[in-house]
Amino acid sequence: MTSTDVSKDAEDSGPSGYAAARLRLLTEEARSGPPRRTALAELTDEWLTGLFAAGAEGLRGVSLVAVGGYGRGELSPRSDLDLLLLHDGGDAGAVAALADRIWYPVWDLGLALDHSVRTPAEARKTAGEDLKVQLGLLDARHIAGDLGLTAGLRTAVLADWRNQAPRRLPELQELTAERAERQGELQYLLEPDLKEARGGLRDATILRAVAASWLADAPREGLDDARRRLLDARDALHLTTGRATDRLALQEQDQVAAELGLLDADTLLRQVYEAARVISYASDVTWREVGRVLRSRAVRPRLRAMLGGGKPTAERSPLAEGVVEQDGEVVLARAARPERDPVLPLRAAAAAAQAGLPLSLHAVRRMAAAVRPLPTPWPAEAREQLVTLLGSGRPTVDVWEALEAEGLITRLLPDWERVRCRPQRNAVHIWTVDRHLIETAVQASEFTRRVHRPDLLLVAALLHDIGKGWPGDHSVAGEIIAKDVAARIGFDRDDVAVLSTLVRHHLLLVDTATRRDLEDPATVRSVAEAVGSQGTLELLHALTEADALATGPAAWSSWRGSLVADLVKRVAAVLAGDDLDEPEAAAPTAEQERLAIEAMATGSPVLALRAQTESLTEEQPPGDPEPLGVELLIAVPDQPGVLPAVAGVLAMHRLTVRTAELSALDLPDGVEGSVLLLNWRVAAEYGSLPQATRLRADLVRALDGTLDIAGRLAERDAAYPRRRGVVPPPPRVSVHPAASRLATVIEVRAQDAPGLLFRIGRALEDASVRMRSAHVSTLGANAVDAFYVTGPEGAPLPGEEAAAVARKLEETLRG
Repeated sequence: MTSTDVSKDAEDSGPSGYAAARLRLLTEEARSGPPRRTALAELTDEWLTGLFAAGAEGLRGVSLVAVGGYGRGELSPRSDLDLLLLHDGGDAGAVAALADRIWYPVWDLGLALDHSVRTPAEARKTAGEDLKVQLGLLDARHIAGDLGLTAGLRTAVLADWRNQAPRRLPELQELTAERAERQGELQYLLEPDLKEARGGLRDATILRAVAASWLADAPREGLDDARRRLLDARDALHLTTGRATDRLALQEQDQVAAELGLLDADTLLRQVYEAARVISYASDVTWREVGRVLRSRAVRPRLRAMLGGGKPTAERSPLAEGVVEQDGEVVLARAARPERDPVLPLRAAAAAAQAGLPLSLHAVRRMAAAVRPLPTPWPAEAREQLVTLLGSGRPTVDVWEALEAEGLITRLLPDWERVRCRPQRNAVHIWTVDRHLIETAVQASEFTRRVHRPDLLLVAALLHDIGKGWPGDHSVAGEIIAKDVAARIGFDRDDVAVLSTLVRHHLLLVDTATRRDLEDPATVRSVAEAVGSQGTLELLHALTEADALATGPAAWSSWRGSLVADLVKRVAAVLAGDDLDEPEAAAPTAEQERLAIEAMATGSPVLALRAQTESLTEEQPPGDPEPLGVELLIAVPDQPGVLPAVAGVLAMHRLTVRTAELSALDLPDGVEGSVLLLNWRVAAEYGSLPQATRLRADLVRALDGTLDIAGRLAERDAAYPRRRGVVPPPPRVSVHPAASRLATVIEVRAQDAPGLLFRIGRALEDASVRMRSAHVSTLGANAVDAFYVTGPEGAPLPGEEAAAVARKLEETLRG
């Protein structure tokens, strides 16, 4: 039956004809989605036009107006009819009689009706008092009667909305946030409200209203399609239940999926979640832009007065190479070239997350359009930036979603596609699989001080459930995927093995602790055999807790935590034997010896700065990770204060220390004296590397006391305060008394920051300890440093003295 046939039935038969035509339309399998909604709106328009014409004969200055969803032509099978009878204030009795001639037939058919009778002035007044009314009137559409009356109201309402937007949009945003708090996020709920939950149809309508204000506009790509999918799902829900409901209950999901021609309920939920994610992201971007515009309007008059009427220039603060902050967002620097810099998306994301700032929509889209794929394996910088992003805590979530909205995540990690928006039909889980993985990384970021390899912990958190997109045991499938992903990211063979073990056994500790007899030695031995080493056990313990905390409130408790801790303690005893003995110094290279002899001959520091490509030698074993940064070799005659002096000079020149080794070098026979050799791997925070001659000149001044490093760093921080959005876990300083027979090992785990190593070195110098060697590494945004120190006589520190030094160092770093 064609739409013409349906309309003819309605015209011929009055209300009963409309009901029959409506039923035929809704049961017509050939038509669904937008065509059916449009046809239903047109059919209803014709019927109501007939009712209006019959009751308004001889009556002027009256019109019938559809508002809200009906005004947009989006009639679902059980939708309310939102109607306004508009009149010019003439014959009130005749208008009331006309209203009865329209409302009662609607009620007689059992259709829900939201109705009002108002003059244009009354409608505008009510809209000014009730935000819901005003939003409905923004979609006003003429059905019958005086077209000029309807057009006049539409023009006036839009003008009112635009004039009042600076005041009303913050109110609307507040109401939207309150509704989201009540209803939850559509993209994660197992029984979502398609209309009221965050990311649902109500938010899609609000985006239209914000766009109508002309203050800001939503990103349009994918938005119409997302809205259509949610409307289609609501149509199917109305047809299968026969009720005007927006709640997609569990028991109805299979029927709704079948009505839509989908494979199963999981496929339905995934489509709903994907649509909700598009709308939620568009809402975030839009409200951020509204805030930016309103702030700009508030400060512009004052700035213009200060600048004599000139146009203010937006301040841009550098965050990383090619990345700056502007107007509270992270944007690309003017000199950034995404087409030549495949690491830029990860660098920008890490900088944004560390600063606690959103990534600009324009920046993300520019990178998505221009950036080239990363090579395989990834360069070391890309791996480090991923780890930094994952370790940034709560800001990671929004930044990750921004990358995912433009398809960058699945380009970086193709295996992510299988877990993206995948529902988990388990009452314990409160997130989809992909969000659970990010939440686990967020939780794991709190435990980075508990483990020696925070980078492996964070990547394991990201990958531990990656196998849920594949058939079979997700731990077994995940182990295979994790091996491939870890190798592609650029981890070496040993790290790949640890990561795959963590993914394979991420449920081992909690399952064993809660279901097995821990007094049975065989139980403990089996766990020890599966884990293999104390380092892996330490990581698995932290991953277990992070995974449970990210699952939901029912997945972790103090009781479970104590059982797991008890099991870990027993397994650690079985694995005991490994320690942190001082690494054996490698034989010096010819260049190191040359620098050392020159330093002794001149009595001053000597250094060599070599580009990364020059430091890649044939001796580097295949499969080892690519070095990060530039190699800096420094030889200095042995004297106090070398570590803080070198670290301070590097911090002054904005060089980030990725790795560092400090050791005393035995000189060739016949050469007297002692030389400290420092082997650093450094990278410019942004911009180009400084010249070696400038570094050496500043180092000479630092060592002779004529360069006030602390003062210079304090001045720079005061002039250019570093924005730090992340609140990292507090630093942790510990003593490992059994780690070396020759020295006391003091280990520092802290958030990497400019000047960190300078502060550590100065604190150790102030404690009057001698440093035998130092082993510094930066893993993402986490510094894990070990210092082998002795007393003035060269012996390990007594226990109480070592503990006091560690406490003082931790207080310094916390201050």
